[in-house]
Amino acid sequence: MRRATEILADGGFVAFPTETVWGLAASARNEAAVAALGSWKGRAEKQPISVLVSGLGALLEMGFDPDPRARRLIERFWPGPLTLVLPCRSAFAPGIAGRDGGVGVRCSSHPVAAEFVRAAESAGLGPLTATSCNRSGEAPAQNEEEARALCAREPQGPYLLSAEGRVFPPGEPSTVLDLTGASPRILREGGIDAATMQPFMETGEIISGASSKTSSLGDARR
Repeated sequence: MRRATEILADGGFVAFPTETVWGLAASARNEAAVAALGSWKGRAEKQPISVLVSGLGALLEMGFDPDPRARRLIERFWPGPLTLVLPCRSAFAPGIAGRDGGVGVRCSSHPVAAEFVRAAESAGLGPLTATSCNRSGEAPAQNEEEARALCAREPQGPYLLSAEGRVFPPGEPSTVLDLTGASPRILREGGIDAATMQPFMETGEIISGASSKTSSLGDARR
């Protein structure tokens, strides 16, 4: 964990386990690190990358302003497979926020990921990017063996943070729910469906289906 945090501080990126599939973490405020991660993955520049935080307190400290419905969803479904797209007052590296300024954010329930996120936040390196561990167009790494093989392809690849035997069966990607507009919109169906989230809305039907953001946030799944 200490070495992984040092890699982040040096502008590198790290492969790490989550409760869905393996992810790739760089410091989301480090422009060079985010650019290097995107180049290694082969991501299109227009595709924003979601981030991981340790919880509501960290979210508030980082300049996010969750409304009451977002807070209810966070209290019920975090940590877990729910990515919320929220407005944020803080600036991140190019490639993190969408065109409208919304940032996808979630909190992982995997113990290694959770510890890594807390370590990064304590070192002033948070939030971490939460994109999947794969080259664009390839399937994400489902386990440590696949992640290790991917990281070993070239010297400039990610550092691997071992799951240390704490293995979760690969789960569904997170549901991506956009709360930046007048109506909540599901950008990607995942581990939590609309019917499960609807009671936390108070008013406003959740819109399911694609929007212009769907393709750009589809890889922001961890």
